Amino acid sequence: MNWTAVGALLLACAVGLGAFGAHGLKGRLDAYALGVYEKAVLYHFLHALGILLVALLGRVGAISAAGEARTGWLLLAGIVLFSGSLYVLAISGIRALGAITPLGGLAFIAGWLMLAYEALRSPRG
Repeated sequence: MNWTAVGALLLACAVGLGAFGAHGLKGRLDAYALGVYEKAVLYHFLHALGILLVALLGRVGAISAAGEARTGWLLLAGIVLFSGSLYVLAISGIRALGAITPLGGLAFIAGWLMLAYEALRSPRG
């Protein structure tokens, strides 16, 4: 997987979704739902940057290619589960989707712990 491309595409999506939220949803969502949507954009953006960092660390040999992939997939899963569930929750109002959000948070935590593990086990980490 080309994690640089994945990170760049996710960042483009985060900017687009953020603009949509600021312009297209303002006045359509209540303050709570807008806050939920903004939280989704923030975590989406930060973890997409994290994927770019992981790609860079893989390229310079600070982590292995396998470690880059494991970390990238966990962060991507976190974006889909955490931010994705919050986007849908904010727009649809279906509160049951909030049950998925913690799984995304766990994927984020697992991704960062995986990165730490991979950096510690790499001779160049």
